[in-house]
Amino acid sequence: MADMRIGGLASGMDTDQMIKDLMKAERIPLDKLQQKKQYLEWQRDDYRDMNKMMFDFSNLIFDGVMKKSTYIQKSVTISDPNEVSVKNINATGDFSGTIKVESLATAATMYSSAAITQSDGGAFDPKKKLSESFGLTGEQTIRVKAIQKDGTMAADFTEIKFDPAEESMDSLVTKINNQTGVTMFYDSQTKQMSVMSKNTGSNGAGAEIELQGSLFSTHLKLDADNDTAEAAGRGSAGENAVFAYNGMKTERASNTFTINGFELTLKNASNTNVSFSSQPDTDKILEKIVKFVDEYNKLIEKVNGELNEKNYRDFKPLTAEQKEAMEEKEIELWEEKARSGTLRNDSVLSSAMNKMRMNIYTPVSGGTSGTDQLSQIGIKTSSNYLERGKLIIDEAKLREVISKDPNAIYEIFAKDGATTGEQGIARRLRETLKDTIDSVEKKAGKASSTNNTFALGRLLNNTDNQIDRFEDRMIQVEDRYWRQFTAMEKAIQRANQQSMYLMQQFGGGM
Repeated sequence: MADMRIGGLASGMDTDQMIKDLMKAERIPLDKLQQKKQYLEWQRDDYRDMNKMMFDFSNLIFDGVMKKSTYIQKSVTISDPNEVSVKNINATGDFSGTIKVESLATAATMYSSAAITQSDGGAFDPKKKLSESFGLTGEQTIRVKAIQKDGTMAADFTEIKFDPAEESMDSLVTKINNQTGVTMFYDSQTKQMSVMSKNTGSNGAGAEIELQGSLFSTHLKLDADNDTAEAAGRGSAGENAVFAYNGMKTERASNTFTINGFELTLKNASNTNVSFSSQPDTDKILEKIVKFVDEYNKLIEKVNGELNEKNYRDFKPLTAEQKEAMEEKEIELWEEKARSGTLRNDSVLSSAMNKMRMNIYTPVSGGTSGTDQLSQIGIKTSSNYLERGKLIIDEAKLREVISKDPNAIYEIFAKDGATTGEQGIARRLRETLKDTIDSVEKKAGKASSTNNTFALGRLLNNTDNQIDRFEDRMIQVEDRYWRQFTAMEKAIQRANQQSMYLMQQFGGGM
């Protein structure tokens, strides 16, 4: 049973307020612990913000200035885009020439010799089960072989097994179209089945479509191959595209093909010369490099700002009681100063800035282009020391280098090598960023980390334990104060009772 608390009944004192005031003084160390916890949490979150920014920048490097594809982007000029289209796939050099299209590649075709009917002579419905349409029973098998993209015939037939009691013509056609090298189509007007090879071109040594199975021959009235169908006037052979490239006549199985890393698509067989040429797509390449420089500048500005941010020692994190006595704007302004300087002079981030500057300034050795420094491609460091290594682009010079030799820029950023000096700037930066991120994670962890796996987390756990112990002690201290004041009140009450008794005794004897 808890001790009964007597608050000022005998003494007339405001015992409750007095104990609250005494507890305020007792709680000062606890408030400091809670302020310490808040500061550690701010520091942890600020470290994680730095890590996210570095991680995002590392990814931007990888997807931008480090990729070969960034530097092989080409703009292509064509005298007649309605005849031919040209786009770069993986060419590093420029590309020009003429092309004259004599004929386009076509796909092999074939179709039923007559209208398809049900086995009982009734009208064929492609939605009905094949067992009902054609009287088929038991597992059935059909096989299809067709020409491939490279113009050669597939080595083997594609086999499809089906249950006619479960399969309709519509559902089977869907399987054939999905699984084989042909496209089938049932025409409800003519009641015939059409078959076309998915790939264009001539086999050169036979048919481009071959069909096996009684469903094809007996019920769909299709020939065994498109050559047979063509001879009977119900099909056509596949044809290669025929064209002259820089005056040399040649063929391709498809209207779309690759020469020297460029993809050409033939659109029209007009038999007229179409000229084309390529050059580096300066704008697109420049865009990637400008993005890299902008994000690099943002990163070093942010990190340097954190390293040099002032620490206001007189502004401690606010306690809950202090917040209650302040306006929202006052809290915001106070905490802005209280949170300032959490990463001031941090050794890990300071080291990262020094390494990144070295990554940028150190020449890239062993390249083939003779270009080994950013200044040679129009990127230099700001002369304003207050900007702490900010990069500035001379756009005219950078455009000139892109137009002349984009591969030189690729080597400066992305060249691989056994030593740091031989590696491109982007590779060095990513390695520095990775090491820094790992070091920061040891201090501040990441969102998925548990506190005992990183330094600040362990400090937070220790602070939480101290807070818990101190709060238990506060309960004991408050109970002690109440016991003392209650004992005092009881003593005063007894003294008052004795005084009253004596007064009554003396008064009664007079």
